[in-house]
Amino acid sequence: MPSYRSLPAFRALTLGISLTVAAACSSGNQGQEGSGSTPTSGVVIRVTGSDTMVNLVQAWAENYKKKRPDVTVQVAGGGSGVGIAGLIDGILDVASASREMEPDEKTRAKTHNGAEPSEFRVGLDALAIYVHGGNPIDTISLGELAEIYGEGGKVLKWSDIGVQNAACASGEIIRVSRQNNSGTFVYFREAVLGREREFKLGSIDQSGSKDVVTLVSRTPCAIGYSGMAYHIPEVKQVKVAKKKGEAGVAPTL
Repeated sequence: MPSYRSLPAFRALTLGISLTVAAACSSGNQGQEGSGSTPTSGVVIRVTGSDTMVNLVQAWAENYKKKRPDVTVQVAGGGSGVGIAGLIDGILDVASASREMEPDEKTRAKTHNGAEPSEFRVGLDALAIYVHGGNPIDTISLGELAEIYGEGGKVLKWSDIGVQNAACASGEIIRVSRQNNSGTFVYFREAVLGREREFKLGSIDQSGSKDVVTLVSRTPCAIGYSGMAYHIPEVKQVKVAKKKGEAGVAPTL
């Protein structure tokens, strides 16, 4: 089975954890396991970050509450960048992210909080390319995606890549993207455009993973990218090939 690094569709999901939560968990565990001791009350663990991960983290929080009813876990999305920024500033205990922290982010967190945050890989996600259910396209190459989304890209219509999208009256490709504080946005740029190339202006940027898929489902001319878990019947997940003409890779479990 190939490594996830050899397939551009896969990215790591991580949790960055500050000293705050380590201290909170430490005091709580002593209360739970210590003979005759009383659990610490009023403990709040704040988790913010990746919109891709928010449902998963909420499920973790609900299960943790069953084990530790004395601890409140506050979960919010907003994007990986929002979570990492909050961790750096010391206002969060845990940042969920669909990308790894950059070296300078770890340095700033250590400078501000006195210790480098710990980072844990908790899973792998497949980044899916979505089109409207009426679009006949089955496979798209990384080069074609780069020409659709990248600055200076020449692919403007579905016919430019040989797709006769009868559901799209204008033939124009409508690009749906994420905001730049999203780890999904950052990963897509690096995997598809490369670090040096910027996104083309004029995309419709959404704040959440679900929002991307919902908009594509209502827009026959659209293409978008989001986590594979957000698939709904009204859209199609397109296979991705490294080069045009090669077999594509589908986002599957």
